[in-house]
Amino acid sequence: MQQNPETNTTNPAPSQTPSREEFAAMLDESLDKSGIREQSVVQGKVVAVQNGFVGIDVGLKTEGWIPMREFTDIDESLKINVGDLIDVYLERMENSRGEAILSYEKAKREQSWIQLVQAHDNNEPVEGLIAQRVRGGFTVDIGGVEAFLPGSQLDIRPMRDATALMGSKQQFQILKIDKRRGNIVVSRRAVLEASRSEQRDELVQNLQEGQVVQGRIKNITDYGAFVDLGSLDGLLHVTDMSWKRIQNPRTVLKNDEMVTVKILKITPETQRISLGMKQLTPDPWLEISEKYPVDKKVMGRVTNITDYGAFVELEPGIEGLIHVSEMSWIKKGLPPGKLLSTSQEVEVMVLEVNETKRRISLGLRQCTPNPWESFAEKHPTGSTIEGEIKNITEFGLFISLEGGIDGMVHMSDLDWNKHPSEALSDRKKGETVKAKVLEVSIEKERVSLGIKQLHNDPFDTLGDLAKGSTVTCTVQGIQDGRLKVSIGENGVSAFINRQELSRERSEQRCERFAIGDKIDAQVTRFDRDARRIDLSVKALEIAEEKDAMKQYGSSDSGATLGAILGAALGMGKKAKNEPEKAKEATDAGADAQEPPSDSAGGEEQEEQTKK
Repeated sequence: MQQNPETNTTNPAPSQTPSREEFAAMLDESLDKSGIREQSVVQGKVVAVQNGFVGIDVGLKTEGWIPMREFTDIDESLKINVGDLIDVYLERMENSRGEAILSYEKAKREQSWIQLVQAHDNNEPVEGLIAQRVRGGFTVDIGGVEAFLPGSQLDIRPMRDATALMGSKQQFQILKIDKRRGNIVVSRRAVLEASRSEQRDELVQNLQEGQVVQGRIKNITDYGAFVDLGSLDGLLHVTDMSWKRIQNPRTVLKNDEMVTVKILKITPETQRISLGMKQLTPDPWLEISEKYPVDKKVMGRVTNITDYGAFVELEPGIEGLIHVSEMSWIKKGLPPGKLLSTSQEVEVMVLEVNETKRRISLGLRQCTPNPWESFAEKHPTGSTIEGEIKNITEFGLFISLEGGIDGMVHMSDLDWNKHPSEALSDRKKGETVKAKVLEVSIEKERVSLGIKQLHNDPFDTLGDLAKGSTVTCTVQGIQDGRLKVSIGENGVSAFINRQELSRERSEQRCERFAIGDKIDAQVTRFDRDARRIDLSVKALEIAEEKDAMKQYGSSDSGATLGAILGAALGMGKKAKNEPEKAKEATDAGADAQEPPSDSAGGEEQEEQTKK
């Protein structure tokens, strides 16, 4: 038996040498009992530090050697001394030389993976180092494990330059981890938001409505600006920036600018804070009615022009609106931009003040003379003016008058005798005409003119002409199938319908009359208001026939109608041409002639009488 010097015990002598397979089995059994496994982290003892290598004893038959650079790459401040216990990664129990293959770097990485998995499962932040920029983001070294940090997860707000963060240790939240593929995705933004959320809760509890605080302009939009109050953002709406109208917030604020604001409203549920700047200054609308009474004329500056008018600043924070209808007396329908320009100084009149709605209505034209009043004073009703035809419409003429206003001549006031449409067609644009002022309405801004009123009404020269009167007219021509004639000295137009030209159908033709022919006719219609006179030759013939029948006899006496008419016409002609001669002959015959004595003479006289 052999005695062991360390234990002082006696060991039995081996009966025989074990085979290789038996030795391997015995070694595996021994390693199983000690818990040592390849591809795992084991604890070892530093037994030597020499020639840039560190010798580590992990309980195997030989030591393993690790390059010194593995320790310095991970931690330059790490000091390795003989006798230190450190964790190493056992890759293989022995190589071709019988040495254990160990790695301090892989041990640290393995431990880091274990810690990262635990941190991910527990939703805990981890510390890492932003190493370098890569496509889409950055690489982060977390305890020797490389993770990916997307660019959108770098900060709460986009950062154009991340140089200040490179090489510095930061806290990260693990979003995704896959050990088998070696992928880790982290976020710095999540850690910042979580931290800000706690600070926001605390800040909301400490803030009060009406409190004045300092903040930094974080972002500017078209409708306002977001102000960073420390860990919480508040909205400064464009309408709360100033008492005056602001079209673009960027004209009054800049990013990163420090501002003093007042807390208007806090909504704890949504952590929304409404801020205001104009509330820090007095409200200029207080007692505005006393400062700007109605009909007062003031100076202002045009700040904005729209389709419906222009806004004029009377003082900082006070603006009024000039509606497009109140801009000019005569330039109606023009866009406001054609009459005013931005930043123009103008004099306006206060038309209305509404303190409740914070509105002031202004007038621009009220500060200039009213051309309608000036025209009415200079050209009263009945006066004569002269102007150029500016426009011709389907209902009349527009004539340019002094002061830039227009007067209208209705088509019915163009000519006494001509039809309105005919008289209108005779006029041309640009023609200079005279007219009489019929009416001036200042309220309606209207001037009514008449051209025919420059002459007397021809109807006034017709005297007592009425329906049933007999007139002598002159043929002017044929119009619309009727015979157009004129009556009187001024030539008042009248018409004779075709069927009224004669009792005989064969004579009812307009063509048988020539221009200038004289015709006797009876008035069948006389309408002064409608300015219409209708004549009839046929009615005159019928009327003359009735008179003849009544005066000279009846067809019942045996005389023919032709004989009666002939006698009537002959007597009428004789009485018309030789009234005195007829009277003398009648008297002389009565004195010289004796009555007949025989019956034959009596019969002859009776027959003559009948004839």
